[in-house]
Amino acid sequence: MSTTPAPDDPAPDRPPAHRRSSTVLNGFLPIISTALALGLVVGLLVAGITPSSGGHGHDEGRPVAAAADEAALPGAGKKVTLQFEEGDMYIKPNKVTVPAGADVTVNVVNKGSQAHTLSLLGRTNKQLEPGKSETQHWGVLTESTQAWCVIPGHKDAGMLVEVTVTGGKTGTAAASTGNSTGGTAAAADGANAKIDPAAKPADGWKPRDPAAPENDGKDVHEVTFTVTEKEEEVAPGVKQVRWTFNGTAPGPILRGKVGDTFKITLVNKGTMEHSIDFHASKVAPNVQMRTIKPGQSLVYEFKAHFSGIFTYHCGADPMIYHMGNGMYGAVIVDPPDLGKVDKEFVLVQSELYLGPQGKPGDLKKMLAGQYDAVVFNGYYNQYAYAPIKVKPGDRVRVWVDDSGPNENIAFHVVGTIFDTVWKEGQYTLRRDNREKGGSQVLDLQPTQGGFVEFTLPDAGTYPFLGHKMKNMAAGGLGVFQAG
Repeated sequence: MSTTPAPDDPAPDRPPAHRRSSTVLNGFLPIISTALALGLVVGLLVAGITPSSGGHGHDEGRPVAAAADEAALPGAGKKVTLQFEEGDMYIKPNKVTVPAGADVTVNVVNKGSQAHTLSLLGRTNKQLEPGKSETQHWGVLTESTQAWCVIPGHKDAGMLVEVTVTGGKTGTAAASTGNSTGGTAAAADGANAKIDPAAKPADGWKPRDPAAPENDGKDVHEVTFTVTEKEEEVAPGVKQVRWTFNGTAPGPILRGKVGDTFKITLVNKGTMEHSIDFHASKVAPNVQMRTIKPGQSLVYEFKAHFSGIFTYHCGADPMIYHMGNGMYGAVIVDPPDLGKVDKEFVLVQSELYLGPQGKPGDLKKMLAGQYDAVVFNGYYNQYAYAPIKVKPGDRVRVWVDDSGPNENIAFHVVGTIFDTVWKEGQYTLRRDNREKGGSQVLDLQPTQGGFVEFTLPDAGTYPFLGHKMKNMAAGGLGVFQAG
């Protein structure tokens, strides 16, 4: 497997992938034709502070080393007690001031719906359960510092406290650090992995099979979804820790018909809290979509009352972080009169927000919408590297789900016209319509879905893409190969 390409210098106001748009746009068809002939398209950073060797207890004595003349500091001999309230994605107050030399004790209560931590300089990952409180001894502080929740994504979502120490050393003893749960605070972009558009997958690489699953004809569909966090390749030479349902991102594609019952057993074998939300269901969110801890499970059961293709995703906070790290998928519920076709595929669009190599994605980039790639079925340009094969004249149906979390799609196949279009629960165009109408795109917002039907009459290569050009240039490109 190749190593991460050397980073280039991105423009400061846009994602790195956008720099490549003009090159790809000006030449993607010639590149595809040529490439098809070849079988290819295409720690802890603390300013002036040394962590104690223990690093996991609340009472670590003096987490910021006291000055030799500590007695002369304005807070020397004083005891200060700070009160904090934690909720879901907040800590209040989020700014406090103490005099240098004061001995600080902290009382914290968790009023949120899930476990949180309050960790001085990220030194402990002990979790505080909802409704519980605890006392921590931070010891003598002599310079400004920070405390935060170390559960992945929570710090960057707002669970951070600035501790200003007056009358002591200047500077802020702050750190952006990973934690034992496998997450990482969002790193500076220079530390994040980069996609090389000229790279190719290693020998032995296989694309995700885009074929739509068949409806098994059963009235009850029982499935187990196991949550795991694992390192996966998302582009040639680029690996990220993905949070997955059944080991894939996107997760499994489920299929049934109107009136069927889906019974999903969610098993959390990850290292943090997770949940699942099926957009195809009508259920009480606080019951079946509840967040469960590592080692726990729940049964999520619903009856499919409506047809279409529906997104499912993890709903644990921060939701965008769980979705952006791979926790999404789709459920197809067939309309009652769905016709037969020769080939049927599923394409799930999502975005990649790269963190450092081998780490989870960057939450700050997710919140800003600064993606590194827009991909089909989880991998950069995978159906350009491995075109989807059909026969000339085949009637093709493509189900499209936009799982986001941020970008929309105008799905288009170059060289053909859609004669049937289904979007969000109804046909907007049907084959052999009296008006002889045709459609050029299926437009979807995040978590919307639909399908299109078409034929590719002649042997050749037919690119498909989201016709939002910057997204196509950032990896949202594939090819149907007819003949």
